[in-house]
Amino acid sequence: MKNNKERHKQMSVTVNDTVSLDFFDRVYRVLTPEGEVIGSLPDLSSDQLLEYYRWMILGRTYSDRMVALQRQGRMGTFAPINGQEAVSVGMAAPLQPEDWLVASYRENVSQFIKGVPILACMKQWGGYVADNYAREANCPPFQVVLGTQMLHAVGIAQAIKYHKEPHVVVTSCGDGATSEGDFNEALNFAGVLKVPVVFVIQNNGWAISTPREKQTAAEYIADRGTGFGLPSYVVDGNDIFAIYHVMSEAIARARAGDGPTLIEAITYRLGAHTTADDPTKYRDEAELQLWRKRDPILRLRTFLMNNEMLTEAEDGELREAVTAEIQAAVEAYEALPAPDPRQLFRIVYADPTPQLKRQEAHFLQELGLAA
Repeated sequence: MKNNKERHKQMSVTVNDTVSLDFFDRVYRVLTPEGEVIGSLPDLSSDQLLEYYRWMILGRTYSDRMVALQRQGRMGTFAPINGQEAVSVGMAAPLQPEDWLVASYRENVSQFIKGVPILACMKQWGGYVADNYAREANCPPFQVVLGTQMLHAVGIAQAIKYHKEPHVVVTSCGDGATSEGDFNEALNFAGVLKVPVVFVIQNNGWAISTPREKQTAAEYIADRGTGFGLPSYVVDGNDIFAIYHVMSEAIARARAGDGPTLIEAITYRLGAHTTADDPTKYRDEAELQLWRKRDPILRLRTFLMNNEMLTEAEDGELREAVTAEIQAAVEAYEALPAPDPRQLFRIVYADPTPQLKRQEAHFLQELGLAA
């Protein structure tokens, strides 16, 4: 970002076992993995930093618990968040209540920050119709189909511009979704229409088992933004300060009527793609251990402790409180009645098609239920 190139130190980081990206002027960073400040810190109070740290801890705790529930047969397929907490928090924290967040499936923490209840996301992963999303949060239910939410975000941003509202839309996807047509079409529409939207690519190195270098021959995925007329930035996605700073400037730019921005956050997925995936079949253990040292939570924790904003005792209390909050959500989820399978066929059309009616009847017959 502006006025900070001279502060960047050159280093190398392995994205996967076959590709290295140089961290130099192009990649924006404020805080090293060791907790050393090498750039300008954003204007955040200690209370704000502790709040963001708590959200990151909540994200990790929620993710671990959801994986455990799935393994026990108590939850549906889930996409772990581990390792990407800084991006999830940093992309949502600068938003105002009236702004919109249009998320993919790995941004549950971003949705929590915007006001979506934990229980709402649990229900969606568990097969329930997402019916208790807080409308005032301005977050549609998270999208599982790759890239489609990017076009939805542009549509919402176009409506905001049409109505001359001072609001912004933030949307996010993974590196794999950038190979979808929807992603590129969204960038094109946004650039032409100059709508107030910020695109965030969570580049975690892998699209399930497909490594990043097989997604594009471009040096950075963000390079695509130039072709669509979007200013684009590459940021260390495990650095909460860098993410917050870049997002704040992009959001302010959109709010001022200066159009969209594309941000590529280079991070890493420490867990599996989903609970249906086994990363040991395609990922080297040495690569995983390398990225564990760049854990975004550990990085911020080190900074907070070095600057006497957090003690070991306070950290323990915070983690206990977060665990209790997740446990309360789990208990609320498991107290729900079983989802009605009929809803799968009745939530799209006001008047179901004959084909859909036949499919419903067949499905219910297989389950031994009455139509």
